[in-house]
Amino acid sequence: MPSLYFAAPLFSQAELDFNAHLAAEIEKLGISVFLPQRDGIELVPGWVEMTAEERQETIFRIDSEAVYASDILLFVLDGRVPDEGACVELGLAHAHRQATGVRRTIVGLMTDRRVASRDERLNAMIAGALDELHDDIPAVLAALRRLIA
Repeated sequence: MPSLYFAAPLFSQAELDFNAHLAAEIEKLGISVFLPQRDGIELVPGWVEMTAEERQETIFRIDSEAVYASDILLFVLDGRVPDEGACVELGLAHAHRQATGVRRTIVGLMTDRRVASRDERLNAMIAGALDELHDDIPAVLAALRRLIA
């Protein structure tokens, strides 16, 4: 079963709901989804008692390993600026692919119409790491169907 890492902001209720909804739609395609808000540190026994430093190290380790294990990274770019954690996950996925030659497709989803500048929709460093960029959920789901066919 192909695996997907879901890189997205996860701090507001709207973000959490959007992520959960889209992850469920992707899983209906037969893709295993690592959704950090559901599959991350909260599954580690005793995580609540960890120090802030221990939590940060654990989150970084768990999420990095999941990025490296993924066949597809989905990067949700919505927001005034892309989420900084998701940007790191994008960088990890791209650098790991470049260093190891692992086959991984990096897909962007940007339903937000705000742009980085008048002439550029995305920062060049983000755009350069993406293999595909889509404007809506149906387009992303169609791309994922094509990738796993």
